[in-house]
Amino acid sequence: MNDVVTAPVSARQKEIVRQYLKVLDEHIDQLKNGSVVRALEIRDFAGLLHVHPVHLSNTIKEVTGQSSCSFYEARLLEISKELLLNTDMSIGEIAIRLTYDPSNFTKFFKNYTGTTPKKFRVTNGKI
Repeated sequence: MNDVVTAPVSARQKEIVRQYLKVLDEHIDQLKNGSVVRALEIRDFAGLLHVHPVHLSNTIKEVTGQSSCSFYEARLLEISKELLLNTDMSIGEIAIRLTYDPSNFTKFFKNYTGTTPKKFRVTNGKI
């Protein structure tokens, strides 16, 4: 029988995830407001939290069952939708604000929503 035994999640692991999500939310707000021009990577977050990048990634996965990237992408998608619906910024400007090349932003957005940013904006009443 191949029973998988998982180690219990420690309070420290939970704290690392909490801190990551807090710093991630702060960074996403900075991207949204245009106060930063470079997206942070997992190594940057790890440095801010004083842990090794592999340890951070593994801890997030172990505690939540999701990758650190999935949290990042979900938050970027939320902000993308908000900017598309609540600003007059062009799609290219939104892409650049979120540190994407405009064509890659469209691919990212369509991959997660099934529609392009332009169609999303039109379908949801903007423009």
